[in-house]
Amino acid sequence: MQRETQLIGREYESQILRNYLQSPKAELVAVYGRRRVGKTFLVKHILGDDVDFYFTGMYDTPRALQLLQFQKELARFSGKSAGKLKDWFSAFDALRDYLKSLKKERIIIFLDELPWMDTPRSNFLSAFSYFWNMWASDQSRLKLIVCGSATTWMLDKLVGDKGGLYGRVCRSIYLAPFTLHETELFLRELKGMELSRFQVLETYMILGGIPYYLDMLEKGIPMSRNIDRLLFHYQAPLRVEYDFLFRSLFKESNIYRRVVETLSGKLKGMTRADIIASAKLPEGGNMTEVLDNLCKCDFLRKYSAIGKTERDTMYQLADLFSLFHLRFVADNHGQDENLWTNMLLSPQKASWSGYAFEQVCLHHLPEIKQSLGISGVLSNAHSWQCKPFVDSDGTAWKGGQIDLLIDRNDGVVNLCEMKFCHDKYVLTKEYEEHLRYRASLFRQATGSKKALTHTFVTTYGLRQNSHSGIVQSEVTMDDLFQQRRLG
Repeated sequence: MQRETQLIGREYESQILRNYLQSPKAELVAVYGRRRVGKTFLVKHILGDDVDFYFTGMYDTPRALQLLQFQKELARFSGKSAGKLKDWFSAFDALRDYLKSLKKERIIIFLDELPWMDTPRSNFLSAFSYFWNMWASDQSRLKLIVCGSATTWMLDKLVGDKGGLYGRVCRSIYLAPFTLHETELFLRELKGMELSRFQVLETYMILGGIPYYLDMLEKGIPMSRNIDRLLFHYQAPLRVEYDFLFRSLFKESNIYRRVVETLSGKLKGMTRADIIASAKLPEGGNMTEVLDNLCKCDFLRKYSAIGKTERDTMYQLADLFSLFHLRFVADNHGQDENLWTNMLLSPQKASWSGYAFEQVCLHHLPEIKQSLGISGVLSNAHSWQCKPFVDSDGTAWKGGQIDLLIDRNDGVVNLCEMKFCHDKYVLTKEYEEHLRYRASLFRQATGSKKALTHTFVTTYGLRQNSHSGIVQSEVTMDDLFQQRRLG
């Protein structure tokens, strides 16, 4: 394998991998994360040419063909003709025999897309666990790194396995999408694209922090044309990506898609019961698994509002690429190949921008807390909402909601507003009154005795006027681009 020339970000994950490669004992390391996030790129960059066997599983490919390819790779690495492999047990037996012949201080195996090798009735997982438990785990010089995009498989059948691999994974590494800081570095350092932070932010709102998507952007053309080429032109490369995401990650992909598409129409979130009713799905335990799996794969965000029970837990669409696809790409069918360029000032774009920016903010809570100077304060981030009610004094409250509040252990609650705009945000008299009412509503409904402080998270900050004094703290777009502190 060739060492890649440059790696953006991933310092923490890189150091973990290096530490385990230098370990004096056998190591099984699992790297997982959503499709296209850069798992293979990271591992190959760290390993370079120091790999003794490498094999990648193939999507929706029968066991016989996978074994044939495994046999070919084994012959290529060993330099010897390998016999026909009848099953995965014989495949790992052959791999063991080859590795035993190596006269090296350190042996490295890299198995990529492990979940795709586990085809129906293949007994792959049994053979893999037998190989590790009966031989590999006793070889102090052996380091086995496995990757997988099917996050639920990696967590349930490998990292959290209750059978033969229970407790055998020495370290699991979750590879998250890029932050805004890493996205800016990637576009500037690797793509040579000099963009304003507002342009980077809008790009992130469409593609998320997925390196593979970002790498498809072309230098020297307007960003709107880039998006048109990737998503709206005839045979645009990312037009079918949404469909393949679900088919490659989940066996019953139609159910998962129905849940995501239902939530795309209720952006503030829905309860489990509401999702079942709206999507016309059968009630049962399977829905709990579907929702958990979507959360594990970062499609959904699960949150509980203050004062609510588990039954009231809300689910919200959090994946930026899916949101954009469902809002603009799914029903376009190629009628307008320049749709994004032509939507510059459309109401539909404005509506999407507001919600997408909220999600970017929620993806960057560490940066928000860092900007507010409360990184070291124990706190929980919630949303909050309540229905109309009448209090004990007979006062009628019309209800309301707060999309983000930061409940801190130092006796303060930040009531956060997230506003996407092309200039400084102007606070009106009516909105100031709305903020005051909402703070009173929150205190009345929750009985909280903590100090309430209004925080605005905006692109360019607030324009100072006679109404802006109600806001005690601000976070701007530039703050969201801070480098995330680790540990």
